[in-house]
Amino acid sequence: MRIYLIRHGQTDWNVEGKVQGSTDIPLNETGRRQAACLAKGMAGRPVVQIFSSRLKRAFETARTVGESQNVRVETVEGLEEISFGEWEGLTWKDIEKTYPREYKLWWENPTGIAPTGGETREALERRAGQAARRMLARAKGDFAVVVHGGIMAYLAGYLLRANQDTQDGTGKKESRSIIVENASITTLDYDAVSRTAVLVEENDVSHLRDL
Repeated sequence: MRIYLIRHGQTDWNVEGKVQGSTDIPLNETGRRQAACLAKGMAGRPVVQIFSSRLKRAFETARTVGESQNVRVETVEGLEEISFGEWEGLTWKDIEKTYPREYKLWWENPTGIAPTGGETREALERRAGQAARRMLARAKGDFAVVVHGGIMAYLAGYLLRANQDTQDGTGKKESRSIIVENASITTLDYDAVSRTAVLVEENDVSHLRDL
């Protein structure tokens, strides 16, 4: 089974460098054009289902792809971006200035420490795994998932599992994070028997060249 992990199109806060998190920011005009190009890029990647975060920027992107393939978009609980609490709407520079102590603690231990009023990465990883299991249980064939940059890394990590680990020079295993751009496509081949996936293509934005 083939799984396409797609990041939503651009928003004004992306351009302004503001942390979006769980704030429900819509696509801007560029983001809508990216979504249209994305739909064309997905034309050769037919899917039978499209799952999406409920947040506007992801759902609008998913709906554009869904309309082009005549596939209804299904929202899945737990696919929302990590909550940054009081930091949302601020740039990283503003956060460091306004919340210096909290920012330092979070930067030193982002897995266990939450942004002020926000969510830990450990909590995000847990719900990303739960969301992945929901989608796999409902999957009827090749499908797309339209989400956010942060949660996509954890979804990919859950799906790749053992295959995501690489050996460093000391023989210790370490996981490689997947960093993606707006309206990009990352492709995985998933084996239902072993319940693991293989990374086929990462961060494909070739469909945006003529934007």
